[in-house]
Amino acid sequence: MSRRLPPLNALRVFDAASRHASFTRAASELSVTQGAVSRHVSALEDWLGVRLFARSLRGATLTPKGIVYSRIVGGALDQIEYASKQLAQEPDEHTLRLKVPPTFAIRWLVPRLARFHALDRKLDLQITTSHQPVDFNREDVDACIHSDVGPPRNARFRRLFGETLLPVCSPRLAAKAPRLARPRDLVHHVLVSSMHRPRDWPTWLAAAGLTDFDASNGIKVENSALAYQAAIDGVGVVIAQRSFICEDLANGRLVAPLALEVPGDGSYYFGYPAERPKSERVAAFEEWIVREAIRTDEPRGA
Repeated sequence: MSRRLPPLNALRVFDAASRHASFTRAASELSVTQGAVSRHVSALEDWLGVRLFARSLRGATLTPKGIVYSRIVGGALDQIEYASKQLAQEPDEHTLRLKVPPTFAIRWLVPRLARFHALDRKLDLQITTSHQPVDFNREDVDACIHSDVGPPRNARFRRLFGETLLPVCSPRLAAKAPRLARPRDLVHHVLVSSMHRPRDWPTWLAAAGLTDFDASNGIKVENSALAYQAAIDGVGVVIAQRSFICEDLANGRLVAPLALEVPGDGSYYFGYPAERPKSERVAAFEEWIVREAIRTDEPRGA
């Protein structure tokens, strides 16, 4: 069955006009006249039987149906552009491109990379960090680490480990008065947290029975790695994920004066595109990182 598609050039013109919210700027991008843009948009509207733009003396603005259609058309053109770039690029079988949350990269992955390279010196890693979920259809990424309450969408995945929350601080702060002997003593201290993890303190405080405790005050920094450094420097008490501060506890840079540890809602997942065959480089890295994660997820003392 043949596809019944609108004029593709008209779709391209409509996409430019909707992105710029201007026929004039769309014409400049496409190197055509404003009249040509108007004719293409009108032809598309006639073909669809729908008004996509509302015209006035001040210009043209997308109608509600035009807004919806622009998102669909823009997304489809993005995927075509990405697929075309992928075909044009010579694949490098020795490069693995990873997208990773910043704290996971700094606190967990990078300290372990020497062990990975000892196993496979031919594979080069390119690591980018972001709190935003990966979009394999638009980004030049082979695999990702995903942090959330559930696995990444449109991806094959392996769960690596969960979260265990506990308050930690510097030994100097723990030794000062007022001492941190019980959860209620936190009222006398500065609470430090990541802006990307607003639920960590409330989750721990609720488990400690401090439902009347206001966790909104304190110091909030961009990510957990900065929060941990603030704790090491004695700024305050941080709500930490045990997986990321084990070494600091072992060497005494941080201490955990309150014994209560609380499971968090989220987990960390290794993911790669569901619609692509798993490459040898992705499989090799997956095998290694799953082994490393098993050590992280093991109960203490195991």
